[in-house]
Amino acid sequence: MFESAEIGHAIDKETYDAAVPALREALLEAQFELKQQSRFPVIVLINGVEGAGKGETVKLLNEWMDPRLIQVSTFDQQTDEELARPPAWRYWRQLPPKGQIGVFFGNWYSQMLQGRVHGRIKTAVLDQAIDGAQRLEQMLCDEGALIFKFWFHLSKQQMKARLNTLKDDPLHSWRISPLDWQQSKTYGKFVRFGERILRRSSRDYAPWYVVEGADQYYRSLCVGQILLEGLQAALQNQQTLQRSPHAAPLIASLDNFGLLGSLDMSQRLDKASYEEQLAAEQARLSGLMRDKRFRKHALVAVFEGNDAAGKGGAIRRVAAALDPRQYRIVPVAAPTEEERAQPYLWRFWRHVPARGKFTVFDRSWYGRVLVERVEGFCQPADWLRAYGEINDFEEQLTRAGVVLVKFWLSIDQSTQLKRFEEREQIPFKRFKITQDDWRNRDKWPQYCDAVGDMVDRTSSEIAPWTLVEANDKRFARVKVIRTINDALEAAYAKD
Repeated sequence: MFESAEIGHAIDKETYDAAVPALREALLEAQFELKQQSRFPVIVLINGVEGAGKGETVKLLNEWMDPRLIQVSTFDQQTDEELARPPAWRYWRQLPPKGQIGVFFGNWYSQMLQGRVHGRIKTAVLDQAIDGAQRLEQMLCDEGALIFKFWFHLSKQQMKARLNTLKDDPLHSWRISPLDWQQSKTYGKFVRFGERILRRSSRDYAPWYVVEGADQYYRSLCVGQILLEGLQAALQNQQTLQRSPHAAPLIASLDNFGLLGSLDMSQRLDKASYEEQLAAEQARLSGLMRDKRFRKHALVAVFEGNDAAGKGGAIRRVAAALDPRQYRIVPVAAPTEEERAQPYLWRFWRHVPARGKFTVFDRSWYGRVLVERVEGFCQPADWLRAYGEINDFEEQLTRAGVVLVKFWLSIDQSTQLKRFEEREQIPFKRFKITQDDWRNRDKWPQYCDAVGDMVDRTSSEIAPWTLVEANDKRFARVKVIRTINDALEAAYAKD
């Protein structure tokens, strides 16, 4: 794969100077059209051999284009803030919004490659990391992103010649970094494992471009032309590609109704038993959250359920057991303009808690396979692929030590109707009822189908769903807190 990059392409300065003005003008036009359309972001991944011109080329692109619309991020040593969260968090928080360009140095490929070259991970782990990167890129492209992946290459002889030339030049020796010398010693491994990454992760939706780095004029025009052609093609393609989804439901309707219908909705707690059990579980939760073992973990609780199922009341009882500095409640509603400019999961990644912290999601990422599916707010292809994206997201959380609990609070239609009518009669509860709530009752069967599919596709050993019989609010609240406590104790037992 790298052989063609060692041939020695070169462009003379006269040819370069003649080509740059037209290329620069075209790039600027494409960049401003990208901003004007704001249909998709552009992500540029920079990788390759040290000294092959990565930094110089990106610097030049910032000169050719408007740097205000280019966000350059580098990912070297992880900060304490990043170390306290899942590895992908540091990349998600730097994703460019629609209409802008993000350049990533030291990206996910750099991290896995350096880990393998220096023996911190085995080849099997490297392959797993490559597969994870492909899933991330597939998701980003499905969300509309345009991804360019550049590998800047030098042959071993070219690298040595560069180092020997610069080390004896007092005016330019500063350009040699410790990483240059280090990589000169590990060049063979670096290129071998780099080629493995490129071969396994170059796909039609996110291909690799190998750029010969020895000649500055050649590499600059090469990268500029690739970006220009890719941008122009994407900007001219006004139609969003949608795959044809399966026509049949994921689960037969009878199975879906059976899932929710199997719950024993008659379970109740009298007031005395409720107060006794609630106090005991709250005390247990308080102690578990203060346990020193919690410093190795974070806690995420997801609350979904029927309208008026008592999610808010359950959340308040959880919070009542804790110091407000320990937790954060994230209410999820319709996405903001900022959130619509990013991939769907970005709005949730940004709220992933650090170790020792607890985040409650009042509604969550499951909105895509529930309300967005039923109400037609997204295409079938979007919610169908969301199951896999959600499972991957939750696996990343749990691998990083996050204790994840997910609740579906279920009530029957008669109980919902009673609560709706009560809300309309009680002044301080009227804000809780809207016309949308009444309208959603007409789609009860569709929501039952969606819930059944959701649980079937996203309830796993590492992130199971807990179905809560919520006709009786007292029973539901105690079950929620007890489930959180059991999950924390199970996590501590594995430490």
